[in-house]
Amino acid sequence: MEIHLIRHTAVENPENLCYGFAEMPLRKDYIEDFQTLDIDKDYNEIISSPSKRCRLLADYFTFDYQTDERLREMNFGDWEMKKWTDIPEEEINPWYKDFVYVKASGGENLLEMQTRVLSFWQELIQKKEIEKVLIVTHAGVIRLILQAVLQFPLENMFAVQIDYGKKVIIDVNEGNFYVKKMNL
Repeated sequence: MEIHLIRHTAVENPENLCYGFAEMPLRKDYIEDFQTLDIDKDYNEIISSPSKRCRLLADYFTFDYQTDERLREMNFGDWEMKKWTDIPEEEINPWYKDFVYVKASGGENLLEMQTRVLSFWQELIQKKEIEKVLIVTHAGVIRLILQAVLQFPLENMFAVQIDYGKKVIIDVNEGNFYVKKMNL
């Protein structure tokens, strides 16, 4: 199975707001961004995050797709749509020190996000009838999948750069995983 993971294109966020679950709009010229993407047309299955910034991309390519809640970005709870600089230091500093276990009030920590993403991933890789799949999602989701495949420490996941509108291609062959391309 060949799995293509693509991050949505760039968002309009001039105020540097914290967002994950929140609906953050794509930049105003997002159609131009879509036109530059290298997207195949021969997928057996296409699955998107339910976030509008992902669904717009799938809709643009007129894909017949399904959505899966487990493909959403991290839930930052009460921090959603606040400027990062407006989040009180007594809340944000513990998260900066330990984003794996600490979470925003009403949100999730990285371990909780990892559990939901890997639940999706395990179901996907069990589907023997699929040859090629496209997943339209977010940087955090892609990083967690790469972490599972490459087995690097969870604390290092932000060391992996996932560019807007770029793909990661993973080949799954008899239980073995190969990261074929990154930021394609």
